[in-house]
Amino acid sequence: MKNKILSELKDILLKNRFKISCGESCTGGLISSYLTDIDGASNFIDQNFVTYAPEAKQKFLNVKKKTIEKYTVVSKEVALEMAEGLLQYADISLSTTGYTGPSGGDEKNPVGTVYIGFGIKKDGKNITNAIKYNSKFKTRCEIKEDFAETALKELLKFLKNNV
Repeated sequence: MKNKILSELKDILLKNRFKISCGESCTGGLISSYLTDIDGASNFIDQNFVTYAPEAKQKFLNVKKKTIEKYTVVSKEVALEMAEGLLQYADISLSTTGYTGPSGGDEKNPVGTVYIGFGIKKDGKNITNAIKYNSKFKTRCEIKEDFAETALKELLKFLKNNV
């Protein structure tokens, strides 16, 4: 399934001459790795970021310190600001922030929770959205893979609705 999604993403990105930029936290660069598995990825990837620390999210993706303090780093609001900040680098953005475990998380956002942000430059404005997803997997590596694959699948849906 992942290969089919990657192939469809490649087609949309190339057909529309879009560049994509990813800002990953909990996925630690796995989405970027999947995207660079595609032959010709240099035609649609310019720069991606692993912004694990809150300070990195602020420095490279323009996430506001106030947003992190108010909502926590694992929140829809932070995923949205990450997606918005990435649009300074590319036409399409994808962001992830969550808890892969085994530690971390809380009652609202337990281990296995991720917020995935999306963005697109369209008609002179930025359109962004973010979703919450809860993984059914238990181990850190399984959760991370699930988050990355889900993010790509959801990005494809977002693009199909906004291109």
